[in-house]
Amino acid sequence: MFKKTLLAASLAAVSLVGNTAMAAEKVDLLIKNATVLTMNADKTVYENGLVAVKENKIFAVTDGNDVNEYKAEKTIDADGDIVMPGLINTHTHVSMTVFRSLADDVPDRLHRYIFPLESKLVSRDMVRIGAQLGNVEMLKGGVTTYADMYYFEDEVAKTVDEIGMRAVLGETVIKFPVADAANAEEGIKYAVNFIEEYKDHPRITPAFAPHAPYTNTTETLQKITELSKKYDVPVMIHLAESERENQVIAERSGGKSPVEYMADIGALTPNLVGAHMINVSDSDIELLKKHDVGVAHNMSANIKSAKGVAPAPKMLEEGVRIGLGTDGPMSGNTISTIDEFNQVAKVHKLVSKDRAAMPPMQVIEMATIGAARALHMEDTIGSLEMGKLADIIVVDTTSPNMVPVYNPYSALVYSAYASNVKHTIVDGKILMKDREMLTVDEDAIRQEALDFADKVRKTVVESGEVVQ
Repeated sequence: MFKKTLLAASLAAVSLVGNTAMAAEKVDLLIKNATVLTMNADKTVYENGLVAVKENKIFAVTDGNDVNEYKAEKTIDADGDIVMPGLINTHTHVSMTVFRSLADDVPDRLHRYIFPLESKLVSRDMVRIGAQLGNVEMLKGGVTTYADMYYFEDEVAKTVDEIGMRAVLGETVIKFPVADAANAEEGIKYAVNFIEEYKDHPRITPAFAPHAPYTNTTETLQKITELSKKYDVPVMIHLAESERENQVIAERSGGKSPVEYMADIGALTPNLVGAHMINVSDSDIELLKKHDVGVAHNMSANIKSAKGVAPAPKMLEEGVRIGLGTDGPMSGNTISTIDEFNQVAKVHKLVSKDRAAMPPMQVIEMATIGAARALHMEDTIGSLEMGKLADIIVVDTTSPNMVPVYNPYSALVYSAYASNVKHTIVDGKILMKDREMLTVDEDAIRQEALDFADKVRKTVVESGEVVQ
């Protein structure tokens, strides 16, 4: 009897071990031993946490005590590094990387230099080359999603697809002749074709991008608004950015601000993402909130151009959807969102004369879940939560500039460089590991950009003919 009982117990123990082994959850990627900044509603931080990924979504985010309950195809031992949502750049012009460092301090630069430069050199080839270079820069700086406005956006889309990033890509519409359209009507047609081609892409959201209210007619802006509702796509625009814009719109509308004007013509909608929003009043902010408009806050570009500082703290206080952007590489000049952190935190303190203004956690929020809200994508990206898309970065905390880390938010905002990003994951796929690009040839991309720079140098820099 005793032998039978012992045998039964032994079989039960074997069965229990087998069941435990079988119970291990199979996942595609496991990141463990991490300082996890979830950026969820509670801003939960796990000091020795883990993130499990299955296919292209986050399967679990925990304190790490259950690490043995997962069996992973690939494992990243973060060894204390910061693991956080991928950064989201809410506004840029990625292809302009090939023009970076030209005429940086020219007054009225957009009209005196950039528009003439683009009329000479923008082409499908230029857009592709510049986008490839910018994609690498952003991905290496931890940007997993970006919102872009430029020409030939179908070419940008091809580069995004190749590298594996996520993007909202807006085809520019403007009233004067440009590289891919003779007028605004042609620009709209180009945008519609682009939208129809990419509407169902899993990582690319096509969009309309009217350049600004003052560079388009009321009729064009209204038509784009209606088309955006028809196709259910975003509209990205430069808004409340400059004195020139203020003057043109005031003359057109009988003294209204650009935001008031956009509201009056029916162009303020939840589809709209307005870049800059420097010259906005309290009543303008109320309109942005009322119409659920997204805002791209581009600190470095705005202060470099001496246009002013957007009242981001007031917008945050009023619950406006606001996220960080870099603007284009001729404006900021870097397009990695990490490079914005320090300036956003410090300049708002200076402007408000309040050392407590714009604390680090708020800056990181604007770069992640806040930026996702600005793009109306908060249900799928922007935080590390079960069921969301697996866009994740790992930030090295062993570099001299990051040692020691007492507060991970402060370390990221005041100490981190873009080069501290160690691994970048988009849609569950590792696109950069140990600073090495895995999906594109970085050296070849850099060389092609350098070759194009020789063309720029010969056609506009040496002759000096672009500045009028």
